[in-house]
Amino acid sequence: MSTSIEAQQVRALHYGDTLFNFFQDKHFSAITGLMTSQHFNRLSRHGDEAEVLRGGLLLSFGVHNEAGQIFASLIEKGAAPSVRDRAWFYLAKIRYQRGFNSQAETALARIGGQLPLALVEERGLMQAQLMMARGDFAGAAAVLGPLASQSKRASPFARFNLGVALVKSGEQSRGVALLDEIGRTPADNEEQRSLRDRANLALGVAALQDQRPDDARRLLERVRLNSLHANKALLGFGWASSAQKQPGLALVSWTELARRDASDPAVLEARIALPFAHAEMGAYGQSLKLYEAAVSEYDSEERRLDASIGAIRAGKLIEGLLERNPADEMGWFGKLGKLPEMPHAAHLSQVLAQHEFQEAFKNFRDLRFLEGNLQQWRDSLGVFREMLENRRQAYAARLQPTRDGLLAEAARAADLRRRRDALGADVAKAERDGDGVAYADATQRALLARLEGLQTALKTQSDNPEIAALTERVRLTAGVLAWELAQAAPARRWTTQRDMGLINQQLDQVALREAALVQAQRVEPARFERFATRIEALSRQLDATLPRVTALKAEQQGAAQQIAEAALVNQKQRLAAYTLQARFEIAQLIDRSTLARSGK
Repeated sequence: MSTSIEAQQVRALHYGDTLFNFFQDKHFSAITGLMTSQHFNRLSRHGDEAEVLRGGLLLSFGVHNEAGQIFASLIEKGAAPSVRDRAWFYLAKIRYQRGFNSQAETALARIGGQLPLALVEERGLMQAQLMMARGDFAGAAAVLGPLASQSKRASPFARFNLGVALVKSGEQSRGVALLDEIGRTPADNEEQRSLRDRANLALGVAALQDQRPDDARRLLERVRLNSLHANKALLGFGWASSAQKQPGLALVSWTELARRDASDPAVLEARIALPFAHAEMGAYGQSLKLYEAAVSEYDSEERRLDASIGAIRAGKLIEGLLERNPADEMGWFGKLGKLPEMPHAAHLSQVLAQHEFQEAFKNFRDLRFLEGNLQQWRDSLGVFREMLENRRQAYAARLQPTRDGLLAEAARAADLRRRRDALGADVAKAERDGDGVAYADATQRALLARLEGLQTALKTQSDNPEIAALTERVRLTAGVLAWELAQAAPARRWTTQRDMGLINQQLDQVALREAALVQAQRVEPARFERFATRIEALSRQLDATLPRVTALKAEQQGAAQQIAEAALVNQKQRLAAYTLQARFEIAQLIDRSTLARSGK
C-alpha cells in the first residue's frame, strides 16, 4: 500500500496529517483521522484522492466489499480516469494478496488506459500470475510477452514468468531458451541474483527429470552455494552425478549438503543419499554406518519436531512472533523478520515464508490490535462517565448561586437602564433646545450656580447705584460662560453620544449574558442527557463487539497455529518415509553381508 499515493500538492492540513500517518505505516490512525476529516467536510479539495486512499486502507484491513463500493461510487460519479484506474488496480492487488483470485481478475478487467506508467508492469505481472494460477499459461505468456520485450524497462520477473509460462504452455524450446538467458545474465543486486539462481534451479531440475544429467549438472553448477536455492541445487547435482555413474562426484555434493541445517527437506534426503553413494562405490560397511547414523539423526529430528509442535500448540510461536516483531498498528505490510525465541526455531523458517501463514498471522495481529483498541475505548468510557458525573455535580452546585447572581444582576441592569433612559431624555432635550448647558462640566455647573445666585441677589438690590456695576460684571461673565458652553457643545455632544453608544453596548452584552445563562439552564441538562445516552450506547456496542473480536482473535490464532503445525507434521511424515527407506537399505545391507559370509 505504500505505493498507492503519488506525489501531489497537499492543499488541506488535515489531509496532510492523514498522509503523514499513512507513510509512517500507521494505517489505523490514518483511516480514523481521514474518516473524521471527511465527516466534518475538511477535505473538499482532495475529495477523490481521499476516497481512493480510504478505499485502499479499507482493503489493507480486508474490508473488500466496502472498498469495492467506494471505488464503484467514484466511477459512477465520474471520477478522473487516473483516479478510477488506480482504484481498481489497488483493489485487484489486495484481493490477489489475500488469495481472492477471481475477484482480483474482475478488478483488473475494470482498469482502463490511464494507469500510471510505474504500475503498468506490475499490473501485467499480476494478471499473468492470476492466469497461471488457473492454468491459462498461454494467456499468461501473451500478457507477459510485450512486457518482457521492452529490453530497457522490462524487469527480470517479467522475463522469468514469461519463461515459465512458455514452458508450461507447451513452447518448451522458447521457454527454456529464455530461462537459460536469465540464468546466464549478470545480476546487479541480490534480488536479481536470487532470481537467476531460481531460473538455473528450475532448468536443472527439469533436465534431471528428462533424464539429461549432463545438462542438469551444467545448469545446477550455476547456482551459488550460499543462495536460498543452494540446498536443492546440491541435491540435484548429486543425483545428476549418480545418474552419470559418478558416485564419487555425488559424494562431494551430498557431503556438503548433509552438514547443513536438518530442518531443510533437501538436507534430510542427503542424509540417506550419502550411504547410497557409498554403496554404489562398494563401500558397504561405510554405507551401513551412514544409514544407521541417518536413522539416528531422523529419530532426533523427529523429537525436535515434536518439541516444536508442542511449543506451537502452547501458543509460544504466536507469542514469540509478536514479541520479536512488534507492530504499533494494524496494516497490510507488517513483516515477519525475526524468528521467535523457542526450541528449534529453525523449523519455522519455511513455515513463516508461507503466504497462507503470513496472512493468518496478520489477521490475528490486526484482531489483537482491535481488541486492545476496543478495550482502551471501554476503559475511556468509564472515565467519560466520571467526567460527566463531575460536571453534573459542578453544575448542580453552581446552579442556585448562579440564579441568585442572575437576579441581582438583572436588578442592577434594570436600574442602569432607567438611569440610561433618564440621561438619554436629557440629551434629547438638549438636542431639541440647542442648549449647551446640558453638556457643562462640573466646574462650569458650579460657576453657573454661583452666577444664578448672584443674579437673584442683585435683583433685590436694583435701586442701589453701586450694584449696577456689579450686575454688569455678572452679565458679562454669564455671557462669556454661555459662549464657552456653545463652543464646547459640538465636541461634548459627540462625546456624549459615543458614551451613550458604549453604555448601550454594555447593557446589550449584559442582556446577552442573561439570555445565555437562562438558555444554559434549559440546554445544559439536555446536553448531559445526550452525552450520557451516547456513552451508554457506545458502551453497549463495545460490550457486544469486544467478545466477538476476542473470540475471532482466538480462532485466528488457532488457524495460524494449525497451519504451522500442519507444515511440521508434513516434515514428520517425510522423515518417516526417509526412516523407512533407510531401515530398508540397512536390512538389505545386512542381508548382503550375511549372504556373503554364508557363501564363504
